[in-house]
Amino acid sequence: MTKKDERANRRSSNSSGLVPVSRTVRSILTINSGSSSLRFALFRAAGTLERVLEGKFERIGLSGARLTVTDVRAKDIDERVIRAPDHLACIPVLVALLEKEESFAGNGAIGHRVVHGGARYHEPQRVDPAMLTELRRNISLDPEHLPSEIALMETLAAGYPNVPQIACFDTAFHRNLPRVARLLPIPRTYEAKGVRRYGFHGLSYAYLMSELERVAGPAAKGRVILAHLGNGASMAAVREGSCIDTTMAFTPAAGLVMSTRSGDLDPGLVAYLARTEEMTAEQFHEMVNARSGLLGVSEISSDMRDLIRQEESDGRAADAIALFCYQAKKWVGAFSAALGGLDTLVFAGGIGENSPVVRARICDGLGFLGIELDSARNESNSPVITTDRSRATARVMRTDEEYYIAASVLQLL
Repeated sequence: MTKKDERANRRSSNSSGLVPVSRTVRSILTINSGSSSLRFALFRAAGTLERVLEGKFERIGLSGARLTVTDVRAKDIDERVIRAPDHLACIPVLVALLEKEESFAGNGAIGHRVVHGGARYHEPQRVDPAMLTELRRNISLDPEHLPSEIALMETLAAGYPNVPQIACFDTAFHRNLPRVARLLPIPRTYEAKGVRRYGFHGLSYAYLMSELERVAGPAAKGRVILAHLGNGASMAAVREGSCIDTTMAFTPAAGLVMSTRSGDLDPGLVAYLARTEEMTAEQFHEMVNARSGLLGVSEISSDMRDLIRQEESDGRAADAIALFCYQAKKWVGAFSAALGGLDTLVFAGGIGENSPVVRARICDGLGFLGIELDSARNESNSPVITTDRSRATARVMRTDEEYYIAASVLQLL
């Protein structure tokens, strides 16, 4: 049995222990909508949660949009170019796939990843008109994601009026941030208007903590830093199972260097670029979200794999990788100070799970925190990549937001 098969079996056994499976819900569709992508997965709920189908729409709203669908049971992969001017254009394709599931209309449910729950939503909630009204009020908090997420909910409700929809909020994991970690150092009046640090990637973090508890037991109650390193990148500091700080703030553009997002910047840049480049607020927003980060520094690619391949021949690629790893290392140090030490460091996300080079460079020099990397384990993407004598443990864990959404749907229903 391959490692991939072992992971699939582990998830299908509902090993994270979140919920018993409901007798009335037999199929769960999960929707994970990004600004230009849409991931989905279909689960069977028959004593366990079994993933039967998964897929991703990419480059939505751009030329060359693509769809990849994997039939997990048959291990069959279908890739094709599609026309997807917006997220709603993906719905007919999803509906065609769901028609093969005879029980979905009568015994199905739909779970949505909603990036921003604002100040009100701290746990999964059934979608209803009141929620949609509240989410529309919050669009100014997240104009990249909320409009398409709301549109998807409304369209699916029209097509499947008897199928319950559940919203799962990325900000919920950070709901108990200490007040000092929530405050922004700006005039106090804005706090009453919802301007504060929220944090994101919460569904990924919640899944990772449930998995950490499963594989490491008491370590999940220790001093933990979760590093979700992918196209979007963030970290969370967790103590005794509760998040005490995170790198993303009012928006997902804050914190770490990311694929196309800048991470933290001097706010004086806004006025400077307005004066010297006549840059508007919208242009600045577009720059720091879509043209910065790895892409902006390297001028080559937003993909870490491309940059690593070109690092030796192109100094711009080397600069981008160095900046990414340096900033990540600084955040590990900062969060270790906030936690009062470090027991466990978890690498997840596309880069965190698959790049030994990046993990090694982040961990280099962290011996004072008790991190002693085992090179062979790191190169083979082992679950534990530190030596047996390391005082702190560094782990590689595959995150699974879709599984966590499906389990949350069952828990609520």
